[in-house]
Amino acid sequence: MAEWFEDESLWSELYPALFTEERLRLGEEEVPKVLELAGLSAVAGPAALDLCCGPGRHAVPLARRGVRVPAVDRTRFLLDRGRERARSAGVAIEFVEADMREFRRSTAFDLAISLFTSFGYFAAREDDLRVLRNVRASLKPEGVFVIDVVGKEWLARHFQPTRAIDLADGGVLIDRCRVVDDWTRVENEWILIRDGRARTFQYRLSMYSGQELKDRLLQAGFARVDLFGNLDGAPYDREASRLVVVARVAS
Repeated sequence: MAEWFEDESLWSELYPALFTEERLRLGEEEVPKVLELAGLSAVAGPAALDLCCGPGRHAVPLARRGVRVPAVDRTRFLLDRGRERARSAGVAIEFVEADMREFRRSTAFDLAISLFTSFGYFAAREDDLRVLRNVRASLKPEGVFVIDVVGKEWLARHFQPTRAIDLADGGVLIDRCRVVDDWTRVENEWILIRDGRARTFQYRLSMYSGQELKDRLLQAGFARVDLFGNLDGAPYDREASRLVVVARVAS
């Protein structure tokens, strides 16, 4: 049985909602914050892995800064959008069509990133651990992995079972959400209404608290894991808007 994220039409139909111009622009602002958190802002020419890269909203600004970027995603539609953006920006990026459960390059990268809640897609949590171990093996000694997701603590405070989003193209996206499996997963039904037609898509995600994700990274072999409440490095407390994790490989 195919998994929800293997539906290419989900990404093509919902692209205008998921990757607005504002969200793409924010990628330019987020990259220097990620490099600062990782301690790589002053490093010349690092190699960075953009895992689950989507349309390259972080890979392109990384490449503009002289970072060598393999950008990995399993969705061809999103990779094609990334290639278009890279051509427009005049930067060279290696776009790789691969499942992040399989991608591994031994000790190849100074930095790996997984941003915009691109971690936790798989029904089996063992697959999440497999991804983390692949990243750990792909990082050089003292390499850094930065993850940005919605934390379970934030979701518990702000949970909305139903919301409607007006899209720039005149469509409407209805998002119906429920928490399942003892607060370990969320299941979303996305109903896209556009041009008098409605289409329904599924979105499922494993949710992690800060401590749960930290424990997973330590289990995967990272030597140190720090938690933050946003990409600016704020504390992970009640005011946190995101769960940002900085995991480091031993020297």
